[in-house]
Amino acid sequence: MNKANPHNGPTTDTQHTGVVIVDHGSTRAQSNDMLLEVVELFRQHSHYTIIEPAHMELAEPSIATAFGRCVERGAKRVVISPYFLLPGKHWDKDIPALAADAAKRHPGVPHMVVAPLGLHPLMAQVVQSRIDHCLAHAAGQAAECDVCEGTGRCRMVPA
Repeated sequence: MNKANPHNGPTTDTQHTGVVIVDHGSTRAQSNDMLLEVVELFRQHSHYTIIEPAHMELAEPSIATAFGRCVERGAKRVVISPYFLLPGKHWDKDIPALAADAAKRHPGVPHMVVAPLGLHPLMAQVVQSRIDHCLAHAAGQAAECDVCEGTGRCRMVPA
């Protein structure tokens, strides 16, 4: 919960704020496609209207491409949101450097890199939900989840 904004809603003009959700990027198309699903889910539940996906490396769109698309769509500022669980080198150095490089192409458009998902209280609910669903699948009580679908990985491994 943000002390300056206790209701966790928007603090300023969300119509002119571009949001870039960035993951690591992968050589696996399925992994990169999953970011598109994350972005669409965020779009459905967000008060922001300018939302773009990006990959830090290995795939397009890049942070620079997504930043540019936000500006083209009317963003007056850009927020880069790492789709990472914990802080690390990518959040501390790599993503800020890529964002700063992208920003150079758009003078007058400020940007920030927000915190990764981390220790947000809702993460405990996400972990609980995933465990419960996978155990239910292993017991024959639920279909495979969207991540495991078709992989055969969601099963108990005998001792």
